[in-house]
Amino acid sequence: MQNFHLVLHWQPVLGILQYARNSNMTHLRGVMASKRIQKELQDLQRDPPTSCSAGPVGEDLFHWQATIMGPADSPYAGGVFFVMIHFPPDYPFKPPKVNFQTKVYHPNINSNGSICLDILKEQWSPALTISKVLLSICSLLTDPNPDDPLVPEIAHIYKNQRSRYEETARAWTQKYAMG
Repeated sequence: MQNFHLVLHWQPVLGILQYARNSNMTHLRGVMASKRIQKELQDLQRDPPTSCSAGPVGEDLFHWQATIMGPADSPYAGGVFFVMIHFPPDYPFKPPKVNFQTKVYHPNINSNGSICLDILKEQWSPALTISKVLLSICSLLTDPNPDDPLVPEIAHIYKNQRSRYEETARAWTQKYAMG
């Protein structure tokens, strides 16, 4: 009976120790994420990707705004597109959340600004950086992936009526990204 009583007293203590260890790991991950994000910011400022810029919104290192210039060889040429980036506390082990703030007519970008890009989902790797993500988004603007669309109707138009797609994308760029 005495051993049983002892076990009852130890269980809550172990639970507290477990909680303390987990909360320390969460804090440690946040510190690691901050250091990684800070390094990426320095790298971006030292060697920015072509036609892109990005940095923190105010003092929040985990919340950035990026600017992407529409690629010259695309219907988005001349447009300035704003993108929000939210880093999770366990970055770079989890991908950032990236959303267009500027409306864009594209088969892989929906009306909420969500982007269908494999490296932001299942193909994410801690070796990737925000600079590489921004370059991938620029590449997606130049070369949409209609076979993995977020907006199937636009993908259908892209595949079957390319000139109509390009005309609409240019019109949206003029309306939403050049003002």
